[in-house]
Amino acid sequence: MNRVDLNSDLGESFGTYHLGMDAEILSYVTSANVACGFHAGDPIVMERTVHLAGEKGVSIGAHPGYPDLQGFGRRNMQLTPDEARAMVIYQVGALQAFLAAHQLPLQHVKLHGALYNTAAASYDLSLAICKGIRAVAPEAVFLGLSGSQMLVAARDAGLKVAGEVFADRAYHKDGSLVSRKEPGSVLHDPKVVIARTVRMVREGVVESIEGDVVPVEADSICVHGDTPEAVAFVREISEALKSSGIQLLPLGA
Repeated sequence: MNRVDLNSDLGESFGTYHLGMDAEILSYVTSANVACGFHAGDPIVMERTVHLAGEKGVSIGAHPGYPDLQGFGRRNMQLTPDEARAMVIYQVGALQAFLAAHQLPLQHVKLHGALYNTAAASYDLSLAICKGIRAVAPEAVFLGLSGSQMLVAARDAGLKVAGEVFADRAYHKDGSLVSRKEPGSVLHDPKVVIARTVRMVREGVVESIEGDVVPVEADSICVHGDTPEAVAFVREISEALKSSGIQLLPLGA
């Protein structure tokens, strides 16, 4: 592959609580996943993030999660299909309103945290969510974990899809992400992160925590914006990809 999208989860501050280095990261990514107020974010933060991304020419996607500010959306919840569908419609709609106010398009939708991980393994949950997205944003790209059930469901729901890989997260041999509760789940060595990222794009594989080589579809690379190394990782990954002859382009380009 000679092109890839570089995305980051942004707009995750709320009230007086500040998280991440959004302005700095927006200088290097091609797509921003903006929190929609359930797991993080608030109306002021959402609008500010949309404005900043628009100024930088960064494409924007909705980043819905469970209604769990205290747990940052990383605790699982049991939802009915109707609840999941409505919850995602609500959050995507909120971001669409801010995008409309700034005359900017919605490029994609990417789930957050425990919702992302549960949907990756659950076709039924993913299908309910994707039907909700289809109802309000039929042209949006569904950005989901490479090789997961969420991409199968998104295709069945008639959405455009893109496979996501993670620069700074460890994988199991089945292609799932290692839980943040486990040691080694988040990678902090820049050399390791950069080398595996280039390999995922160039070769379409990643080494799992068990030592197996796992195939991946690297349409977009995620670097989390809430780690101390985030800005340095994004900058160095961007430079390494470009040096390898790989173009950084948003999903819709």
